[in-house]
Amino acid sequence: MRPDPDLVLLGARLLDPGVGDLLPHTSLAVAGGRIVAFGDDRDMRALAGPRTRTIDLKGSVVTPGLVDGHLHPVHGAELTDGLDLSGCADLDDVRAALAGAKRDLAPGAWLRAWGLDPNVFGDRPIEAAALAPVLDDVPALLQLFDAHSTLASPRALELAGVDGPRTFDQAAEIVCDAQGRPTGLLLEDAACELVERAAPQATRDEQRARLARALYAMAAAGLTGGHAMDANGDSLALYADLDATGELPLRLRVAPWCQPGADAETVRHLIELQGNRGTLWRVAGVKLFMDGTVDNGTAWLERPDCHGESTHAFWPDPAAYTHVIGELHRAGVQTATHAIGDAAVRHVLDSVEKARGDAPAGVRHRVEHIETVPDDTVRRFAELGVVASMQPTHCCDFTRADHTDNWSRRLGEERAGRAWRCRDLWDAGARVVLGSDWPIAPYPPLAVMAGARHRRPSRDLSLPPHGPEQALTGLEALRAMTVNAAYAAGEERESGALAVGFRADLSVFAENPAEVPATELADVPVRLTVVDGRVTHQEDHLGA
Repeated sequence: MRPDPDLVLLGARLLDPGVGDLLPHTSLAVAGGRIVAFGDDRDMRALAGPRTRTIDLKGSVVTPGLVDGHLHPVHGAELTDGLDLSGCADLDDVRAALAGAKRDLAPGAWLRAWGLDPNVFGDRPIEAAALAPVLDDVPALLQLFDAHSTLASPRALELAGVDGPRTFDQAAEIVCDAQGRPTGLLLEDAACELVERAAPQATRDEQRARLARALYAMAAAGLTGGHAMDANGDSLALYADLDATGELPLRLRVAPWCQPGADAETVRHLIELQGNRGTLWRVAGVKLFMDGTVDNGTAWLERPDCHGESTHAFWPDPAAYTHVIGELHRAGVQTATHAIGDAAVRHVLDSVEKARGDAPAGVRHRVEHIETVPDDTVRRFAELGVVASMQPTHCCDFTRADHTDNWSRRLGEERAGRAWRCRDLWDAGARVVLGSDWPIAPYPPLAVMAGARHRRPSRDLSLPPHGPEQALTGLEALRAMTVNAAYAAGEERESGALAVGFRADLSVFAENPAEVPATELADVPVRLTVVDGRVTHQEDHLGA
């Protein structure tokens, strides 16, 4: 006899994005973390036993579990522990927020903040002097929204012993004035870490608690999984710890980093890490960087930006990157490369093409971000089978339709006019996967899908969209966080659809997310979230 199901969901509208319509059922049953049956409410009630948890969804819409295609859970939980500056519209707002936080600081404590938008500086340089005298006498680290640059106060620089320029093995810079004195702006990890190391560090218990809070908040927003791009430091140990105690509410596919300078031993270690796993997490793939960001002048562009910057690759020797891609490809390891500028994206595609020519293998490589690319690059994604992993909310909230924002001004009209080409990539046959890049942008998946459709600033949806011709439809956006996310992970035979035998990773909403108007989608209530057959979030009114 078949054992009683663990969970039965009744009174549902079942939406399979692959089919593109509602299924002819109102209920489903789950056992052992898998969907085991569909039917009407009467059928499923008959299956339920004394230990079955039964929930009446009262007409809510069930979809395959939404998966964020690119997020940084551990780094994000650490980063967002400080003052949130993302709502500040100008320097006066920033100064006021910092002054308020400073009043609450204990003597000698560091002031940490995140989400600082470079647009608040207008035409002024991004430097600590712009925030004087508020920060002059306290050690402070203000992370810019791109998480690739930090503004350090004079006191923080002093405590870290940073008093001039340095040379790094990767693209990074301590920005200095004409006299060689640091301005406070630190570009890329190698420079930021010099000051970060001087600040007080969180304990392991604090890290664990922050991560758990962040992940449960994601589950409450409707996420069932994520492609986590942070396996450095204690990340894997933290995931394993939460998983072992039943406190991991998301299914995580984790990609460790490979930085410039990686030798053969480093690459072998990355290959050996593949397949390490727990119940709800596993190492799968490797994350690399081909450039930085447009906003701080560290992207890799085919032509310099308006300041003459963004002309270099993150790997000082791009050929070394190509070699690493080839080694990982031969080992059957998927790569996910951060590539924002047109030159960076082109080089990644060239490297994948070379790897495929040297050693044919069915590895689904990925490019992350893809913020501006020309036509001839768009078509190559489908030709090479490369997944396009994109975050359109960055376009919504960090650029403007009139191109007066920092990102657009740096690129100029031509390149700013080809921003986040989701529609063109989709129509060209590429597999487009959507994500948030949290903590760079908010993680609620309904907002991510909404942004892919309306492309408007989330703070004011009455403003015009940036590149409306690049919008996705409601169903396409849903597929990009279900069907395509499963494909990108090589899991399309067990995830991304509502089917018997598939994982019981489910997201449940008050309304159909494929049909709700784009500007209303972010506000649709999340009724229930289920991961591996276990309820990780439930609205009170649904009952037991």
